[in-house]
Amino acid sequence: MLDVQHPARTAGGIFHRLDAEWAALCADADIQAAVADWLVADRLADDVAAVTDGVADSWVRTLGPAQLLAALRPASGRLTDELTDAVLRALLRRAAGHDRSATLAARIIVQAMIPAAVRITRGQVRPFGGRSFDDIGHMTVAALFEVARSGRIHTRPGRPAANLALDTLRYVCAELAADREVRAEDLAAAEDLPDRTPGPRRMAEAAEVRTAAATAGLTPAGPAYEAEATSARLELLELVLDAMDAGALSLADGRAIAWHYTAAVPDTEAAARAGTTAGAWQRRRSRAVARLTAALQLRCAA
Repeated sequence: MLDVQHPARTAGGIFHRLDAEWAALCADADIQAAVADWLVADRLADDVAAVTDGVADSWVRTLGPAQLLAALRPASGRLTDELTDAVLRALLRRAAGHDRSATLAARIIVQAMIPAAVRITRGQVRPFGGRSFDDIGHMTVAALFEVARSGRIHTRPGRPAANLALDTLRYVCAELAADREVRAEDLAAAEDLPDRTPGPRRMAEAAEVRTAAATAGLTPAGPAYEAEATSARLELLELVLDAMDAGALSLADGRAIAWHYTAAVPDTEAAARAGTTAGAWQRRRSRAVARLTAALQLRCAA
């Protein structure tokens, strides 16, 4: 069986290596059988089979890590529904153990949380000096694995994915702060300089944000809203996406903010699209902005 504690070294960064390792893990018959047994024991097999197009009378042969990941990453890309939370809590309970199955459960959790880990990593990379994207990526994955194994997340109220992401962010921020203090790095002045000529990585990140925003419906369709987003608007979209990943904002909350501040959709039109009144839409936006502000304050204080 694949040694999930020691990922194989392949070409590409840490997240590419995790994806390559995941493909090998999914092909392992022993791991597939173990995952199917977990789902049966936790009484989640039928529900996972249903949402991943499993066949009712043959789910024992079809359920495995790939189907588990599909349940943990709904088509919308957001870990929000009740089944996702139930599956993630079950994995977290197993990951808190002390045997090989605990290591495997934590590895599956890491794979499910890769989109959030990428956002955490990208948010901590500095344009001048400091650690590289891949260095911080390794740090983030290690922190995520440690948090998953800690046994603290599944007992907390709220969404387990949001608690996982927040604890991981705290670990990463604390480690980076200690690293910068030891190395006596003073990057504040350099970080305040505007990046007027974004490089290939930043352009790729901007394209990723636009794609994720479009998938979530944060950028309304229509010729009036097809103009290229400015840097400031992309940054706001990224903050909204991060808050949605963390469970601080719902999909409707995210749209209320993004449609108004990044696409300038009139309230009457936005309300009509959402099937509500302009007044109710304005109140939703006000509450959403307050929740986003609180989430950002919590992140800064972590």
